[in-house]
Amino acid sequence: MSRRVLAPGVRPREVWAWAMYDFANSGFTTVVITALFNAYFVAVVAGDAPWGTFAWTAALSVSYALIIVTAPQVGAYADRHAAKKRLLAISTLGCVACTALLWFAQPGAIGFAIGCVIAANFFFGTGENLIAAFLPELARPRALGRVSGWGWGLGYLGGLFTLGVCLAYVAWSEAHGRGATHYVPGSMLITAALFALASLPTFLLLKERALPSPRRSAFADAWREVWHTLHQVKRFADLARFLACSLFYQAGIQAVIALAAIYATQAMGFGLKDTLLLIFVVNITAAIGAFFLGHLQDRIGSLRAIALTLAGWIAAILLLWASPTGEEGERLFWLAANLAGLCLGAAQSAGRALVGFLAPPTRRAEFFGFWGLAVKLSSIVGPLTYGVFTWASGGDHRGALLLTGSYFLIGLLLLASVDVSRGRRAALRAAAQDRAADRAPDAPA
Repeated sequence: MSRRVLAPGVRPREVWAWAMYDFANSGFTTVVITALFNAYFVAVVAGDAPWGTFAWTAALSVSYALIIVTAPQVGAYADRHAAKKRLLAISTLGCVACTALLWFAQPGAIGFAIGCVIAANFFFGTGENLIAAFLPELARPRALGRVSGWGWGLGYLGGLFTLGVCLAYVAWSEAHGRGATHYVPGSMLITAALFALASLPTFLLLKERALPSPRRSAFADAWREVWHTLHQVKRFADLARFLACSLFYQAGIQAVIALAAIYATQAMGFGLKDTLLLIFVVNITAAIGAFFLGHLQDRIGSLRAIALTLAGWIAAILLLWASPTGEEGERLFWLAANLAGLCLGAAQSAGRALVGFLAPPTRRAEFFGFWGLAVKLSSIVGPLTYGVFTWASGGDHRGALLLTGSYFLIGLLLLASVDVSRGRRAALRAAAQDRAADRAPDAPA
């Protein structure tokens, strides 16, 4: 099986070590961004102020804007200097440290909490792009979907594990009469520690297979590479179309990730334990979706697989919107949330694999930086429009959710314009030209 799936020279334990980074970093998004700290920020740090949700989405938007500015440049530098692993270590340490600092986020410490969230999420997003750039080095082109699915599926299990530990700590704290101002900051320390420990196999076993380019340059000069690529966007038209598609459907996904706990508490009346249980169960269905759709993607093709998940997202959003409060509505809400979970894992995994297939082998980190740019721009647009809508409408979370569903519909329409075979040929031509330039004795930097 490894001969059919893995690239030459890649051992199975190295793929496991790569996937363990997804396991490690998923605890941050699950606990801090999705399940626990976001609701704590709105209700406790911001004192349940009307602008609380908007302040949370604005903080995330600033961090994503920083990633947008730096992601392609970081990727170009990593490609030229074969520095993906070194830069990944820096981003990991940054995210772990800033997550741990959220221990000090007490009521009224709004500026401090926002600063830590911006920094932690910036380092997380940078690391997410860098670890994704290893994927095409590990898997054969025809197996990118399943290997990406293995990583993303293990990632959701990592999110489950970290959330489970935090949930046990919350239950213990409440049993001893301690409130949210004690157990939420404590959960931030737990999340940071588990991120650091679980990422160790990645740094011990994963190899940096890329070789430094003879045309190495300073970090600031990486912008010239990015600018050069942007001027040649017509050569990568299908990848550009898919990134535009990703911008829209990821806007919907990022809104759900960032605001799921807030929607559950504000629109459905869920308590903290019910919300954490919901996120816990949805992570299981997301892991199942990522794993099985990765295999399906390699069989039916990337475009069909992604189209299938977007159709599922549209159905899930409509069900969530239609779920009334009360026992009957709660059952419908749980059904829709788990359908969204299946589509969440599948869409994220399939998108990463398709970018790996369409990126030139000589510029993987740079092009995954562009993928990160699209995802993070969507992470600004999706949650921020949700936050602005709820603020302007006086707290209409259901209307904001329906607006979120429109992003999936637009993404589905844009997906129809992507030709995967044509995009792959363009990537291979670009890689051949890059190698020829590297062999030239007087190649410009």
